[in-house]
Amino acid sequence: MTRLGLIAGNGKFPFLVLDAARAQGYDVVVAAIKEETFPEIESKGAASVHWLSLGELSRLIDTFKAEGVTHAVMAGQVRHKQIFSSIKPDWRLAKLLLSLGTRNTDSLLGAVAKVLADEGIMLENSTSLLEPLLAKTGVLTQRAPSEQARRHIAYGRAVARPLAQYDIGQTVVIAESACVAVEAMEGTDATIERAGRLMRSLEGDASTLSRALTVVKTAKPNQDMRFDVPVIGVKTIETMQAAGASCLAVDAGRCLLLDGNAITEAANQVQISILSG
Repeated sequence: MTRLGLIAGNGKFPFLVLDAARAQGYDVVVAAIKEETFPEIESKGAASVHWLSLGELSRLIDTFKAEGVTHAVMAGQVRHKQIFSSIKPDWRLAKLLLSLGTRNTDSLLGAVAKVLADEGIMLENSTSLLEPLLAKTGVLTQRAPSEQARRHIAYGRAVARPLAQYDIGQTVVIAESACVAVEAMEGTDATIERAGRLMRSLEGDASTLSRALTVVKTAKPNQDMRFDVPVIGVKTIETMQAAGASCLAVDAGRCLLLDGNAITEAANQVQISILSG
């Protein structure tokens, strides 16, 4: 297999996959989602780049077949709210959407993966080329979580993991063993920002809540590593600092550190602890 398809969403993730695939000798055919993919993908050395709308499932299949692609990866976020957007689906995607019992990420992308497989295009794990960037077990920063933060992490995981199995969201924000915010369609950073605004709204109130926020990001119980893999980057740390969060917990081996060591360096600079376990 020398040719690899890349279905690219937004963010850095597709760029990392493209670089890693090229380094391993693949010719990469990029299917760039018009509504999501950064335009810079054009200049990163792909064999070809095809711009498709999110609703053009048939065109995606036809493009990969014409390019001789039999294996592909999905990388990069497609915002959940796009499922409910005004983007017009083609006949194949419309048929798929009508067949779904629920329109969450797992059901939608799982159905897309099956359609692709039926057409001879197999989706591979999106992390298969980026194993070194998966979070290792342990404290990843100079500052270890405090005992209070570890209690918050334990509580946050107890809250987040049952929610994750319903594909509601993979992030919760905790203060004093109280759940301040739960991720839904808005995404991780917006959830952290919302938690920060809520805590600031309590300034001056006689609240028993500590202002120290802990962010807990989990994988789903049966995380499909082909898509919707948990990721964090330097922007996550910057958002946490602005919100007043001092600790981040992720699942070891199932969360991608998109910026590698730059994430821990950024966290060290602002005294944020990261625990992977």
